[in-house]
Amino acid sequence: MITPLHYLGLAGILFSIGLLGLIIRRNILLVLLSVELMLNAANLVFVTGAHIHGQVNGQVLAFFVMVISAAEVTIGLALTVLLFRKQDSVDTNEIRCLKG
Repeated sequence: MITPLHYLGLAGILFSIGLLGLIIRRNILLVLLSVELMLNAANLVFVTGAHIHGQVNGQVLAFFVMVISAAEVTIGLALTVLLFRKQDSVDTNEIRCLKG
């Protein structure tokens, strides 16, 4: 039987994978993907906590985190496209300037 502890363990593993990807990867798209994985792990913790306590607060907070992460992805992808057009690379080591 699956307990809430299993979900919290899964969230910890997902967050660790996202943090490792954030530290190791140099491609901006993969860094954005790693941040999204970390946010989804946090959402899993919020929903699990709401289930444990029998409340809806964690689910509402997870919904707001999803809305914010959608906006973050939109802005991040737009910046990545603009950076690729300007420098022909999305490698974080090759970013030379962020000013116009």
